[in-house]
Amino acid sequence: MYSQISNNKIKTWLMMIGFVVFITLVVWVLGEAMGYGRSWIAIGLIFSLMTSLGSYFWGDQVILAMSGAREANRQTDFDFFTVTENLAMAAGLPKPKLYVIPDTAMNAFATGRDPNHAIVCATSGILERLDRRELEGVIAHELSHIKNYDIRLMLIVGVLVGTLAFLADWFLRSLWWGGRRDRENRSGGGIFLVVGIVLAILSPILATIIQLAISRQREYLADASGAFITRYPEGLARALEKLSNDKEVLEAATNATAHLYITNPFKGKDFGSWFANIFNTHPPIEERIKRLRAM
Repeated sequence: MYSQISNNKIKTWLMMIGFVVFITLVVWVLGEAMGYGRSWIAIGLIFSLMTSLGSYFWGDQVILAMSGAREANRQTDFDFFTVTENLAMAAGLPKPKLYVIPDTAMNAFATGRDPNHAIVCATSGILERLDRRELEGVIAHELSHIKNYDIRLMLIVGVLVGTLAFLADWFLRSLWWGGRRDRENRSGGGIFLVVGIVLAILSPILATIIQLAISRQREYLADASGAFITRYPEGLARALEKLSNDKEVLEAATNATAHLYITNPFKGKDFGSWFANIFNTHPPIEERIKRLRAM
């Protein structure tokens, strides 16, 4: 576990550096394609640096806003508060901030940049339909993501996916509205235009590949370390069974945030979920339950 934590910290910085290089390259290609030349490399570098730092410090707030989450209330969300307080104390962690997504679908996720700036978010559906022991299993799983520094990796990935989608949409709209300048007078401009269009079209796939850079093993690790916190793996196993049987799609989830949740929020009911299932970032629930019950 300690080795995994160290690896997650290193992967975060490597991912941020790689993203800066990648965005700079993409902006240069798009700049050439639109006729603005290499001067856009500096713009790309500044933009990618600002985005990486912004995702590090404020990405959790962006994800909460995208999810439509509200801050939890101790009186109305009493079990959520007390379970988290008890388990955070057992895990040796500061109590994270708690948020609720008003949706009857069952799911939960953790986000933030480190244990001192962490957030656990649950849907109203999961809080209403799990008993206390099952809720303990889910919260312990999310606290394990915090303790193992998975949240930092997941946070960076979520914001970077959104940035890539924004760049693709901006470029294609610029072409549609005639934003390219003097392309006929630039040698090789046609090649850059074709490459730029290909990059814009493939951005969703590239974004999914970034999500896949996070190993599926982190879910197994969070399951195992969560069971270690509660000393009761059956609680999480029963919760995962209920989550598996819940067929309601979580409307607040997007392809950019789906990998954050404890289970796939799309449930395989639309094109987005079909696409996500091909490049699934979650291990099979049946295998997770089997491993928990073998502990």
